[in-house]
Amino acid sequence: MLKRQFTNFRQIMQEVEKLEPIPVAVVEAIDREVLEAAKEATDQNLIIPLLIGSEVKIRKLMKEMNWNSDNIQIFAAETDEEAARIGADLVAKYQARAIMKGHLHTDVLLHPILTLLPHRKRLSHIFVAELESYPKLLFITDGAINITPDLKTKAAILQNAADLLHTLGNNAPKAAALSAVEVVNPDIPSTTDAACLSKMAERGQIRGAIVDGPLAFDNAISVKSAQIKGIHSPVSGDVDILLVPDLVSGNILAKDLEYLAGAILGGIVVGAEVPIILTSRADPPEARLVSTAVAAIMFHRSNIEAP
Repeated sequence: MLKRQFTNFRQIMQEVEKLEPIPVAVVEAIDREVLEAAKEATDQNLIIPLLIGSEVKIRKLMKEMNWNSDNIQIFAAETDEEAARIGADLVAKYQARAIMKGHLHTDVLLHPILTLLPHRKRLSHIFVAELESYPKLLFITDGAINITPDLKTKAAILQNAADLLHTLGNNAPKAAALSAVEVVNPDIPSTTDAACLSKMAERGQIRGAIVDGPLAFDNAISVKSAQIKGIHSPVSGDVDILLVPDLVSGNILAKDLEYLAGAILGGIVVGAEVPIILTSRADPPEARLVSTAVAAIMFHRSNIEAP
């Protein structure tokens, strides 16, 4: 059965309407914005929430939100570290099939996931961006987890992104390895990494993606820009994945698109045993909801089940 390929968030939300809700561990659900996101996902039948944190604070907020807590499981935790451990334990026991980041730092959330749960892949973060000015979704990686990745790590990050696109129905995603220029310059290490990644994809070391680089952002996004510069690329103007040189550039690119170009950004961490929903507290409800929807599709299409 062919998987539907998604070009916008509306299609993703339509897809999850057909699916059963998945149990999601909401780690440190002591923040109103986090609980509102969990409530909306629950109301839309996306998730079965497993709320972790101070029970007093959670119940107080739920009462203020008119969210009946009688049938909602709450797991008491007094510290961020305890909440993160409980979240990882719920995954280990197959009680939770995704994790949602609440009011805690990302490194605290990920520590027990890395140390207590089996994972065969490098963890990486992927922004999923919808823009009115671009005809399909853009996947930007990695702007949140890997700070200064070397070539081997970039290859793993790119493979993670390609695997996610496969899960979402795109069997041959196009990826641009970004740098400041479109030619190899040994003085700019990201250009040599990009060229190596392109060759690695040709040789099958990165599977299931068409990769080109180095490409500057304009050459990746605009076929006209590439033509003016005499660049002949199978990726230009039709790119799906933007592989950034490092966390700082990826985070700036994503936030620029969000605040200056009106992009809606979802956020998901891949490579762990289960999807990790990771967005900013400042993100609008739609961003949190679509991130949750992507995690649900990942679960159902990957057929993750207890043995």
